[in-house]
Amino acid sequence: MVYALIKLGFLDDSRVQKAINWIVKYQRTDDGETLSKDPYHRSLPSCFNKYSCHLGVAKSLKALVAIPKEKRTEAINDKISDMTNYFLIHHIYKKSHNLEETSKSSWLRLGFPLMYQTDVLELIGLFNELGINDYRLSDAIQVIKDRKMKNGTWKLQNSYNGRTIVNIEKKGLPSKWITLKSLIILN
Repeated sequence: MVYALIKLGFLDDSRVQKAINWIVKYQRTDDGETLSKDPYHRSLPSCFNKYSCHLGVAKSLKALVAIPKEKRTEAINDKISDMTNYFLIHHIYKKSHNLEETSKSSWLRLGFPLMYQTDVLELIGLFNELGINDYRLSDAIQVIKDRKMKNGTWKLQNSYNGRTIVNIEKKGLPSKWITLKSLIILN
């Protein structure tokens, strides 16, 4: 919601600012080194447990990246740095304590729209927007390259069709949106 509201022009709304401040103050980016001391950890144990919630970090990063550079405070820039470092340690989608294991296999299936989920394409897109080029992104970039079909397109692998008012594209077929995003990111 924070991302969408920023993109819709509500960055200066006090409620959006409150949400941004919450992200900066409470969004965890540790890797099990500390237990959460925020006020929400008891009611949301899956997101505030021993390890930071990958999805929470991903969507929080997306929201903060949506803030124009000139409007980012030092605290926002620090949190963006913390979140990007978190994903670099994980090579985007792997377990940091064992990089041979995939932490979020669903992130390897490219989808549009993503709603509350994410995938390697969206995350690499955020790193691209930030101008971050790091060798630890290469595995995720390779996942995107490997999904390219012989005809030069990428297919929709993850879909909310049937759960939304309008179906966007058909799962399993070439996707204009995934292809466009992939070409932009890989170029």
